[in-house]
Amino acid sequence: RHMAASSLWDELVVAASTGGSSGTVVSICVFTAVLCLCLVAGHLLEENKWVNESITALIIGCIVGALIFLLSKGRNSHILRFDEQLFFIYVLPPIIFNAGFQVKKKQFFHNFLTIMSFGVFGVFISVAIVSAGFYWLLPKVGFGKLDAVDYLALGVIFSSTDTVCTLQVISQDETPRLYSLVFGEGVVNDATSVVLFNAIKNMDITKIKSGAVLKVIGDFLYLFATSTILGATIGLFTAYVLKALYFGRHSTDREVALMALMAYLSYMLAELLSLSGILTVFFCGIVMSHYAWHNVTESSRITTRHIFATLSFIAETFIFLYVGMDALDMDKWKTTQASFKTSIGIFGVIISLILLGRAAFVFPLSILSNFMSGNSEKAPITFKHQVVIWWAGLMRGAVSIALAYNQFTFSGVTQDPVHATIITSTIVVVFFTTLVVPLTGSRI
Repeated sequence: RHMAASSLWDELVVAASTGGSSGTVVSICVFTAVLCLCLVAGHLLEENKWVNESITALIIGCIVGALIFLLSKGRNSHILRFDEQLFFIYVLPPIIFNAGFQVKKKQFFHNFLTIMSFGVFGVFISVAIVSAGFYWLLPKVGFGKLDAVDYLALGVIFSSTDTVCTLQVISQDETPRLYSLVFGEGVVNDATSVVLFNAIKNMDITKIKSGAVLKVIGDFLYLFATSTILGATIGLFTAYVLKALYFGRHSTDREVALMALMAYLSYMLAELLSLSGILTVFFCGIVMSHYAWHNVTESSRITTRHIFATLSFIAETFIFLYVGMDALDMDKWKTTQASFKTSIGIFGVIISLILLGRAAFVFPLSILSNFMSGNSEKAPITFKHQVVIWWAGLMRGAVSIALAYNQFTFSGVTQDPVHATIITSTIVVVFFTTLVVPLTGSRI
């Protein structure tokens, strides 16, 4: 029986690694089974405050990756190959839309200026510091030089936060403003990072002049404004159609389907118009939750809340599972050609710049926010809360991984030692921050 089971596993692994229609079916089957395993493990560990869904998915991804690596005799460590198009078209939209749909609008708009200053201006400050730091420090630890665009891209990659895990140790009821600031900044930060990343990728580095920086900022503001307007417009249009035609009179299924499809249409339409799909679908989610959600039946309200949250949860688990498996991709580790000392140096530089980049804007902008609030009814952002906001944004997750793969690989594969080192370093940083930051959160 043992030999038969081993032979079956070998056949499954070979089929998954060789591709083709049969390989695709096997890959999807196995990955779906692993996703189910993550759900069961997350349920069993629900009461454990030290472990969350992201950490569970990472660990299970590592275990499954190790099993595949052993069974394939070192030929492979994951079931699916990373595809930037897969991530940005299918995986990311439900995560961002659900963030906008579930956001507490009163707190979000009450702290709108502070959230936008953290999520927009904060990203620019962090990118400038992190990019300059990489340009200055990486050669000192024995790492080869990169292009100017690569340094700027690295600044964006490691300025993109993932606050999903950290929110689990912040009480929304006890500290509603703090929760709103951390959550709002995390979502706006992701959107800003992707918009800025695309603007940097479109830069022609050979024609940089004194006004190049202003042009990037101008392009960013244009994308930000037009994408936001498009998302709000589609959200309002959906609300009007639902109210005017009263879909719930005949079928709640049509109401739910229309909201889901219009949300996805907003994302794809923004991409078609070369705008920011993330910003568009985020603000579409906010507008829909405020207007469209109140124009549907009670059963549709309950359904939409759960179905959008479910799709987002599956998408996030998918990303962390893949990262866990990809951590054991020996091809990337062999391609790096970086010594252990150099790797440790790179890791130290990245962590130091992440800490410095966030501190450079969280504390000054918090002080500015307190000063601008003056004698208003808003409670000041205390120093302890500033520390929590700074700490909560130290995690790096799905967006950082996706941007790194987008810039330094082709469909998850690279033969460049420098680029392979960046990918492996990004994976290590994601692992470290995902595992360590939430564990230290309850002590802050």
